[in-house]
Amino acid sequence: MTEKVAFKRVASSFEQVENISLPPQSFLQDAWRRLKKNKGAVVSLGIVVLFIILALLAPFISPHDPLEQNVQFANLPAKIPGIFKGMRAGVDAYAQAGVPEGTYYYLGTDGLGRDLLSRILYGTRLSLLIAFAAALFDLTVGVLYGLISGWFGGRVDTVMQRILEIMTAIPNLVILVLMLLFLQPGVGTIILAIGVTSWLTMARVVRAQTLKLKNLEYVLASKSLGQSFWKIALKHLLPNIAGIIIIQTMFSIPSAIFFEAFLSFLGIGVPVPNASLGSLINDGYKTFRFLPHLMWFPAIVLCILMISFNLLADGLRDAFDPKMKE
Repeated sequence: MTEKVAFKRVASSFEQVENISLPPQSFLQDAWRRLKKNKGAVVSLGIVVLFIILALLAPFISPHDPLEQNVQFANLPAKIPGIFKGMRAGVDAYAQAGVPEGTYYYLGTDGLGRDLLSRILYGTRLSLLIAFAAALFDLTVGVLYGLISGWFGGRVDTVMQRILEIMTAIPNLVILVLMLLFLQPGVGTIILAIGVTSWLTMARVVRAQTLKLKNLEYVLASKSLGQSFWKIALKHLLPNIAGIIIIQTMFSIPSAIFFEAFLSFLGIGVPVPNASLGSLINDGYKTFRFLPHLMWFPAIVLCILMISFNLLADGLRDAFDPKMKE
C-alpha cells in the first residue's frame, strides 16, 4: 500500500504558477463579499429595503385613507382573517360598531376611527424621508466642510474647527427645539433642524481622513503637477474615504429617525393631521392602559427600523475595513 502524501504538486510549469486562480475584484466587490458573510447585516439590509419599498408604495397599498375619520369605528381592535377576530372582552367589536361585512382594519383604528395600518405606512414614509434628507446634509455639508478644513489647514482649519466646536458644545436638542419654535412648523422645518446638527460628526471624520491622506505620495504628486483642490478631492480623496463616508451616513439615518420620533413624541414634531412614527407613539401613549395596540404597533416598527439600520451600519463598517481578518 502506498502512503498518503501530505503535500501534492500544485503546478507543473511556470505558466501555471503565474495564473490567477480567482478573478480580480474591485474594492466594492470585495466589500460586498465581506458583507454577505455577516448574516445579521444581510437580514437587516433585506428588512431596510422592504420598509423602503413599503414606504414608497404606501399610497397604493394602504387599505384605507390615513386621514379619513369615522368616529363610529373608533378604537377598534386588530382584525385579520384567521389570526385576529376583532374581539374585545369576549365581544365582537366590529359587529357592535356596525362595521360592514368584509371590512377589515388589520391593525385596528385610533380614537378618530382612522386606520392604524395606513397611518403607520404613511408615518414610516415620512420618518424615512426626514432621515434620508438629514443624511443628505451629511453627504454634502459635512463632507465638504471636512475636506476644506483638512486640506487647507492653517488658519482656515483653525477657524472652521472653532466654529465646529461652538456648535458641538450646544446640545443638539436645544438647537432643534429653538429652530422648531421660531420657524413655521412642518416637515421642511424638521428636516432643516435635524440637518443643521447632523453633519458635525461627519465633518470631523472627513477632516481627520483628509489630514492623513493629503501628505501621501500620490496626492503630493498630483498637487506638484498643478492639479486643483477639487480634482484631487474627486479623484484621490473621496474614493479613498468613500467607505468611511458610507458607514457614517448609515449611522446618521437611525439617529435622525430617533430625533424625529422624539420631537414628535414631545408634540413639537410633525404637525397634525400628518403622522410619523413618533406622533403615532405619542397618540398611543395617552391611552396605553386601555388600548395598548395603538402604541405597540408603531413602536415595534420603530424598533425594527432602528435595529436594522444599526446592524447594517455595523456590517458595512466591518466590510469596508481592509484590515479586518477573514
